[in-house]
Amino acid sequence: MVLHTLFALSVAAILLLGGESATFIIRNNCPYTIWPAALTGAGSQPSTTGFELASQASHNIVIPPPWSGRIWARTFCTDVCLTGECGKGGGPCAGAGGNLPVTLVEFTLNGDGGKDFYDVSNVDGFNLPVSIVPEADCPSTSCGVDINADCPAELAVRNTNGHAIGCRSACTAFNTPQDCCTGEYNSPNICQHSKYSNFFEQKCPQAYSYAYDDKTSTFTCPTGPSYKVTFCP
Repeated sequence: MVLHTLFALSVAAILLLGGESATFIIRNNCPYTIWPAALTGAGSQPSTTGFELASQASHNIVIPPPWSGRIWARTFCTDVCLTGECGKGGGPCAGAGGNLPVTLVEFTLNGDGGKDFYDVSNVDGFNLPVSIVPEADCPSTSCGVDINADCPAELAVRNTNGHAIGCRSACTAFNTPQDCCTGEYNSPNICQHSKYSNFFEQKCPQAYSYAYDDKTSTFTCPTGPSYKVTFCP
């Protein structure tokens, strides 16, 4: 699984202990059931790591800081999920990440300087639109459009009916150093936008489109607020 700069650095930045638990209000505005999931990178464990969420329903995840991790949604789940599968179908993920492609919501709670850091990321691809709205006077961020509808053919993931249900990033599709910002390209001065990251950037300018998209895609808030995470906002 691709880890971009913010997520990798934020794990190392969790220095402060204590503080009240944050509540993540997970809302499903999609016209079908989804299965949200959570994965801890460092710190506390969330109150749940995976559950079913009907259309127009909400469910809360409580996480004590310090915490660094990600939230995503699985789709089309029976025995397995066609996107975001963590090896458990629609149940709790229990420490497993989601199969790519998947739209990620990434957080560090009570990180460097006593701040929360958060972003929406398409570095691992896209499966559902999502937004983050802090319950405080802090900036919101989102990837609110259906990228699957316009996904380039070489990146598209389709179901058995040929319908696009996911859109891979160039890194997950081709695994080249220049697309993944690895090896000799592991530097923000060398690893730059490609035609594929530009496609994601144009669709969702607030979200990470490649590993070094920090300047326009990382948001902060003084630690403490709860956050509303809405799929299909």
